[in-house]
Amino acid sequence: MKQIIKTALIVILGNFTYAFAVAFFIEPSGLITGGGTGIALFLHHMFGFKTSHMVLLINTVLFLLGWKVMGRRFAANTLLSTFCMPLELHFWENVASNFSLVDDIVLCTIFGGLIIGVSLGAVIRTGASTGGMDIPPIVLNKYFGLPISSMMWGFDICILALQSVFTETTLVLYGIVLVILYTMTLDRMLILGKAMTQIKVVSKKSDEIRRLILQDIDRGVTMMYGRTGYLGKDAEITLSIVSARELAHAEKLIHDVDPEAFIIVSRVSEVKGRGFTEQKKYL
Repeated sequence: MKQIIKTALIVILGNFTYAFAVAFFIEPSGLITGGGTGIALFLHHMFGFKTSHMVLLINTVLFLLGWKVMGRRFAANTLLSTFCMPLELHFWENVASNFSLVDDIVLCTIFGGLIIGVSLGAVIRTGASTGGMDIPPIVLNKYFGLPISSMMWGFDICILALQSVFTETTLVLYGIVLVILYTMTLDRMLILGKAMTQIKVVSKKSDEIRRLILQDIDRGVTMMYGRTGYLGKDAEITLSIVSARELAHAEKLIHDVDPEAFIIVSRVSEVKGRGFTEQKKYL
């Protein structure tokens, strides 16, 4: 129950900040964007419909489509986002009608992209769906096996092209920058706090290095066996995952034991398991 409440609060807050970005940065500046919001902006500019009302209509239709095709469990996962976003957008539109936060197109592009990326990332990290235009690619994937990520990009490109009909060229280009910016921010949000550093050590003193990593850094170690390429001798490779802060300490310990140790350092985007996503267990 605690996890459900926590997820619901993050989804509500995430959509709240997303709606804030649309009302204060996207709509006033005339920027274009992707997703269901992009279609709603197109209808707003073409026919004068209120953006929040169009978002509600689009999300409801897509929600019902997802429910029919994907079932109740999928519908339950998208329910909160489907109806939170238009309601919160309606609130922020009313607030934004009384004053303007900023009128600089560059600042609108930057802050709109950053806030949208962070808010969508926060929602997706909880495991919840953002609803809206996420649903058609999932439906197409189920029936035709089309890749979801490619379909999402395809829909976004079509939506951007649709809005470019009524938008001047400069705003279209800024809109493309906006989409790229919030996509990059979203990607960073999804791995935020999960990225770690992998080290592989080739050394004749692998047993001492293994003990030091286990005792001094308190990280797990995996021993792998290989063969040197030049002399063809058997070699032990010590593999461990450490945080960025622990890397310098680990390298110092290794070089204190064996100054000639061969160390390979690489960045890994996510690590799951005991000691990382689960509590450590000491036997």
